[in-house]
Amino acid sequence: MWLYGDHAVLAALGNPLRKIKRLVLTKSKLNGLDNVVQGLISEKVAPEILEKENISRLLPENALHQGIAALPSPLPEMAVADLPDADNKTTSIIAVLDQVTDPHNVGAILRSAAAFGVDAVIMPDRNSPPNTGVLARAASGAVETVPIIRVSNLSRALDQLAEKGYWRIGLDGRADQSLATAITNTQHVALVLGSEGKGLRQLTAQKCDLLAKLPISSKIESLNVSNAAAIAFYALSQHQLSDKTTK
Repeated sequence: MWLYGDHAVLAALGNPLRKIKRLVLTKSKLNGLDNVVQGLISEKVAPEILEKENISRLLPENALHQGIAALPSPLPEMAVADLPDADNKTTSIIAVLDQVTDPHNVGAILRSAAAFGVDAVIMPDRNSPPNTGVLARAASGAVETVPIIRVSNLSRALDQLAEKGYWRIGLDGRADQSLATAITNTQHVALVLGSEGKGLRQLTAQKCDLLAKLPISSKIESLNVSNAAAIAFYALSQHQLSDKTTK
């Protein structure tokens, strides 16, 4: 999988868990990089200087590479079992994606997850986008900082989260209570987000301890899943912060 664009490539260069097999960039891009980035490059890989059009030939059609692309090794795989038990962490937020299929949405969710301290994003192997350059570019470097856990059985993963002490809260616009009410007295939350069109599947909703909604104006029916995720992550992070300051 090629990564491309400034944020995705520079984040990969700065990630000690990444090995870079190839780095291609234009001469002007290389000359414009600061000393810190140039030092990272010299430690990891011998850069290849190419013209923009030759970089484009290595990548998917219409990839916006900004004159830089990298071919990295995959990141180490992580499992639900690797997550800390609730007893071993003061606060924790996990995001669970139920068949969110658009790589731009998943990338945006990862970006928000990085911004608001989400510990990991769980998604099923099937009906989720692969870790492509499109997803990585949309995540703006967040694939390097937020672990992605892919599971074969989402229902089982939700059971495992419950066993670890996480409160599973499904985001559903038809729920009776707001997210602010649902997260009262919670410190370890697995926030479950449904697909772009249909929302949470019935089986997934049944696995949740609570369903909650974001209070939005009646002028609009629903929010894009990545926008809803960003608002919910912010609300959760602020709730946990306020709980810490009052204890």
